[in-house]
Amino acid sequence: RGSGLVLLGTWAQQGTQPQSIKIEGDITLGGLFPVHSRGPAGVPCGEVKREKGIHRLEAMLYALDQINSDPDLLPNITLGARILDTCSRDTYALEQSLTFVQALIQKDNSDVRCSNGEPPIIPKPERVVGVIGASGSSVSIMVANVLRLFSIPQISYASTAPELSDNSRYEFFSRVVPPDSYQAQAMVDIVKAMGWNYVSTLASEGNYGESGVDAFLQISREAGGLCIAQSIKIPREPRPGEFEKIIKRLMETSNARGVIIFANEDDIKRVLQTAKKANLTGHFLFVGSDSWGAKNSPIQDLEDVAEGAVTILPKRASIDGFDQYFTSRSLENNRRNIWFAEFWEDDFKCKLTRPGIKYELGRRKCTGEERISQNSQYEQEGKVQFVIDAVYAMAHALHSMHIDLCPGYMGVCEKMDPVEGRMLLQYIRSVNFNGSAGTGVMFNENGDAPGRYDIFQYQLSNVSNPGYRLIGQWTNHLRLNSEEMQWSGGDRKIPESVCSFPCESGERKKMVKGVPCCWHCELCDGYQYLLDEFSCDMCPFDMRPLENRTGCRPTPIIKLEWSSPWAIIPVFLAILGILATSGVIITFIRFNDTPIVRASGRELSYVLLTGIFLIYLITFLMIAEPSTAVCAFRRLLLGLGMSISYSAMLTKTNRIYRIFEQGKKSVTPPKFISPTSQLIITFILISVQVLAVFIWFGVMPPHTIIDYEEQKPPNPEFARGVLKCDMSDLSLILCLSYSIVLMITCTVYAIKSRGVPETFNEAKPIGFTMYTTCIVWLAFVPIFFGTAQSTEKMFIQTTTLTVSMSLSATVSLGMLYIPKVYVIIFHPEQNVQKRKRSFKAVITVKEMKLGLCFHHCHKPTLRQLM
Repeated sequence: RGSGLVLLGTWAQQGTQPQSIKIEGDITLGGLFPVHSRGPAGVPCGEVKREKGIHRLEAMLYALDQINSDPDLLPNITLGARILDTCSRDTYALEQSLTFVQALIQKDNSDVRCSNGEPPIIPKPERVVGVIGASGSSVSIMVANVLRLFSIPQISYASTAPELSDNSRYEFFSRVVPPDSYQAQAMVDIVKAMGWNYVSTLASEGNYGESGVDAFLQISREAGGLCIAQSIKIPREPRPGEFEKIIKRLMETSNARGVIIFANEDDIKRVLQTAKKANLTGHFLFVGSDSWGAKNSPIQDLEDVAEGAVTILPKRASIDGFDQYFTSRSLENNRRNIWFAEFWEDDFKCKLTRPGIKYELGRRKCTGEERISQNSQYEQEGKVQFVIDAVYAMAHALHSMHIDLCPGYMGVCEKMDPVEGRMLLQYIRSVNFNGSAGTGVMFNENGDAPGRYDIFQYQLSNVSNPGYRLIGQWTNHLRLNSEEMQWSGGDRKIPESVCSFPCESGERKKMVKGVPCCWHCELCDGYQYLLDEFSCDMCPFDMRPLENRTGCRPTPIIKLEWSSPWAIIPVFLAILGILATSGVIITFIRFNDTPIVRASGRELSYVLLTGIFLIYLITFLMIAEPSTAVCAFRRLLLGLGMSISYSAMLTKTNRIYRIFEQGKKSVTPPKFISPTSQLIITFILISVQVLAVFIWFGVMPPHTIIDYEEQKPPNPEFARGVLKCDMSDLSLILCLSYSIVLMITCTVYAIKSRGVPETFNEAKPIGFTMYTTCIVWLAFVPIFFGTAQSTEKMFIQTTTLTVSMSLSATVSLGMLYIPKVYVIIFHPEQNVQKRKRSFKAVITVKEMKLGLCFHHCHKPTLRQLM
């Protein structure tokens, strides 16, 4: 069967490039391979592609050899081939593929005659029953549209565009590689597994690149949590400076370091070159599709830029049989591949002497003795397995068709001559066999192969053999070994490609409109805590936020402590006052019947001293820890001590005033000036305060409260709840208001009684007492209410109130009783009985003075009456 292989090469019209390979056989298969790269403007073909072109083409030749030598597969039938070069350009491939349909185009030759008048003998072109290829999706789509018109089945080994899964438009198209929709899903899973949420996409113009990116975008939208910073298309014919513009656009969103790239080899290489030129080595983190795969050609001399690139490739295995076959190829034994000489020159960096080709100076001459993998680098191209599987799929379909249509027939029977394309398609879609790598080869109703991918990373640093390393697999779900990944400089930590970094603890996300992966972080300020990642909420009134603002904690409760400076001064004054008051009371009791004590009005003095004592005592109640009992005593004693003191003083000044006012009019003494009457008047005045307090008890029973507003500064760390009695500033003033009224009234009487004789020695001290007390309380009011907004309001107001009350009591004690005690203790000789004068005698003295003064004074004054 091998003797049936005949080389019929023709040369291309452009330059000296051959156009196709023709291998004779009983059944002819077409082949489309990108043997050359795309040429510059105006030239269809460029340099030879060693891996993507020659390796794949040789894989088809190898598969044909294997099938033709297999006695169990298509026995006695030889498969031939017509193989064309697409030059990586869809329009050129379309022109070339018309060769496949020449036999199916009916030509009218009736008007053609030879010179002798006989009709011409025109050789019938071979009939292609199926096509293997093409490589690029855009090429496959262009060719599929033509082959569909002539019902020629097509099996691609590399085209992965999702568009080709549309069975209504590409019904004769099948592929042994999974579509990009699977690939896009795998790439989305990879991006998410690396924690990226902000990436850019790059696509070569054409079906492969654009549909691949479209699938990636659609799947990422459906999955959520992934945003696209830039989606850039590389033109089919890039203008000068185009790639510089692309890199500049990518840098506009520099946080999106991840770049998803669906592009052909040439575009990948130029992107890497431009990134290196822009000093951006290590910045971009590429995730490449299967067009990059594990190829060395796109990253040659650009390894540092490509370091860390994660690429995806349909699951494959290296075919040992092909390695043995290919490394044994030479110029002598491989004359059927008309492009092999070009490959030889490129692979060994030498030059063959060929007719019509000028020898290039400075380049060594090929000897023909060079050997692949010995004198040059060799690594099997990634799609070799799929080329072999595509050829075998066609062969298995033809084999099944032959069994059904030509049972027991040796060779091609009439029913298979010609092979009916639509029927062959049904057999192709029904194949199910183990491929060259041992994995199952089958097709679904759309002609797609199942999705099985290997995931690679290009590693350069800290490895003995720089290159692509297998780091995971994808078969409907991702298995990624992140421990084996490494990045630029050998760093093991996965770099970040995010629009916005996670917010700090206690910060909420303020989303950027239209970009769900981008946000600004705003601190939950004041008394707010982080309710969820997008919103803050106020803590309950009795709580404050945690330090990290992830929740709330109870606000600490405080009270005025005995050790506080705000308490020490009032307590010290109160203790001194209590000791002094106790000393006065003891002295008065000890010398109860002495003239000074009796003259000061013992009964009212003891009442007044009791009031002063209670005023000092209230300091301890104001500082004590609030409780129901303490609050009750505060209400009762706060105004009681002052009302007792001022009631007694008011009764005294009123008595003096009434005595001397009465003396001006008559010698009859006024009523209610006896000690008993004075006590009754005093207790009636005091009872008003007591009655008001008990009414207050009934209306609003005393209780404690915790005031969380009093000490609530902007910084919640200093927030405190204040344990206090339920006495507002207003209720406190109302509690003291009656005492203030008594104090003011007493002051008025003191002013009116300022002219009494010196023998009535209590009038003036009471006057001075009331004047000083008024000054103290006038100072108290602005201090008390001026601190209402202070964070230490309770401490300041408590201290101010207690100190003011202690000062008032001290003034009363000092003015009225300290001089008397001084005389009693240190000058007892003055504490003796003087001659008593009756009220009538006092009036008589006044009248005598008035008479004596009548001749010398125009108008007597009250002082002259004294």
